[in-house]
Amino acid sequence: MSTQVRPRAATARPRTALAAVATAPDYRRNFARRARLSDLLVVALWASGAAAAALFLASGGVDQFTSVAETVTSIGIVSGLVGTDFILVMLVLAARIPLIDRTIGHDRAIAVHRSLGKPALYLLLAHGALLLTGYGLSSGINPIAEIGPMLSLPDMPLAFIALGLMIAVVVSSLIAVRRRFSYEGWHLVHLLSYVSVAFALPHQLSVGGVLADGTLQRVYWIALYVVALGSIVTFRFAEPLVSSLRHRMRVAAVTEIAPGVSTIQLAGNDLRGLGASGGQFFIWRFWTPRTWWHSHPISLSAMPTASSARITVRNLGTGSAQLTTIPVGTRVSIEGPYGLFSDAARTSPKLAIIAAGIGVTPVRALLEQASFAPGEATILLRASTAEETYHWDEIRAIAAAKGATCYSMIGHRPRGIDSWMTAADYERGVTLQSAFPELADSDVFLCGPTTWLDLIEADVHASGIRPQQIHAERFDW
Repeated sequence: MSTQVRPRAATARPRTALAAVATAPDYRRNFARRARLSDLLVVALWASGAAAAALFLASGGVDQFTSVAETVTSIGIVSGLVGTDFILVMLVLAARIPLIDRTIGHDRAIAVHRSLGKPALYLLLAHGALLLTGYGLSSGINPIAEIGPMLSLPDMPLAFIALGLMIAVVVSSLIAVRRRFSYEGWHLVHLLSYVSVAFALPHQLSVGGVLADGTLQRVYWIALYVVALGSIVTFRFAEPLVSSLRHRMRVAAVTEIAPGVSTIQLAGNDLRGLGASGGQFFIWRFWTPRTWWHSHPISLSAMPTASSARITVRNLGTGSAQLTTIPVGTRVSIEGPYGLFSDAARTSPKLAIIAAGIGVTPVRALLEQASFAPGEATILLRASTAEETYHWDEIRAIAAAKGATCYSMIGHRPRGIDSWMTAADYERGVTLQSAFPELADSDVFLCGPTTWLDLIEADVHASGIRPQQIHAERFDW
C-alpha cells in the first residue's frame, strides 16, 4: 500500500480550515432527525397492517367468531386485508418518494420492500385457502369444490388473476430466480404488481360487504390505494417526465477511458437544478432504437455544472455495452436523484472512503462535494490491475486540493483467503485500522463489486464502529 497524496498541514490554510469548521453541518443532529423520521416510518408501516385488522374487527368482524366455520372465514378475511395492506406499503416504498429516500435511503427502502414480499404473498395465499375452507365448512362440501361458486361471484375472477400475478412477481424476485433474468426482463415482470393491485381492488369493494358503502373501512382502503397508486404515478412517471422535459439532456460525448469503460458526457439546461448530491445515482434512459427500453441505474461520476453532467459506464452485459456506442445528440430521460450515499448520511466530520473497480465513480463525485477540513478524510482506492484505475488521477487531484490522504492498493487478492486486500498487503500485515487509524470516529463509505464489498463491509463491522457510520453502495439489483 502506498501513499499517493500527503495531507496538507492544518496550518497551511488556517482561515479556510476555521471557516470549514465554523460552517460544518451538525452531522449528529442531522442523523438524529433522520433516525426519528425512520422510526416514524417503521411505526406507520406496522400500524397500517394493525389498522386494517382493527377496522375489520371494529366494524362487526369481532361478532363473526361464533362458529368454527365463521372463525376460519374471518381469519381468512383478516389475512387478506393485512396482506393487501403490505402490498400497498410495498408500492409506497418502491415509489421513490423523496421524503422516504432522504430519510432511509433508496437501498433500505427497497430492502424493506423485498422483505415484505413473502409475508404478503403468504397472507394472500392463506386468505384464499382459509376462505375456501370456511365456506366449505359452512356448506358441508369439499373446499376445492367451492372454487367454482366463488368464481361466479362478481369481480372474483379478477381477484384470482391478481393472486396469480402476485405469485409470479414474488417468485421472480427470489435471488436464485432473479439472477436468471436481465434487469429489463425482471423489471417488466415486476410491473405486473401494479396490474395485480388494480385487479384486486374491485373484489374488495364489492364482495361480502366487508368494505360496504359509508364505512370507515372503505374510506381507509380507498385512501390507502390513492396514496400507493398516486405515489407511483407521481414519482415514477409524472415527476421524471417533467424533470426530463425541463432539463432536456442529450449525449454530448462518449469517451473510452479504459478497455470496457467509457464516460458519457451529458449536456442540458440548469443541471444544478437537478438537486443531486455527490454519490447519488439516477435512472437513465437513452432514446435510441436499441436502448430506449433499457433503464440504467448509474451514479454520477462528477458533480453537475449548470450545463453538463457525467456518468461512467463499465461493460457488464449487453445493456451497458450498448451505451458505449450511443450517438452524440441522443436524448436522455432521467429519474432521480436517489440514494443516501452522500454527505446527507454522515454522522461525523471525519471520512474514511474505500472504493474498488467501477465503485470509484460515486466516490469521485462524493469526494468532490463532501465537506471536511484538511486532514479529516482518508481515501483508499483498490484495483486488481493498473488498467482498472478509472478516475484515480481525478480523485487524487481532489484529495490534494482538499487536504485528504489518498492510498492505493493494486493487485489480486491472496489465493484461498477471504480478504479484500492485495496479496502483498495482506502478507505484510496491513489492516483496516493501520490504514485508517481514526476509523472509530469516521463515517465509512464503501463502494465496489459485490463480492469484494461483502468482505470489506464485514471487516468494517468487525471493527466495532456503529452501524450508522457505515454506508455501502451496491451495484446489484
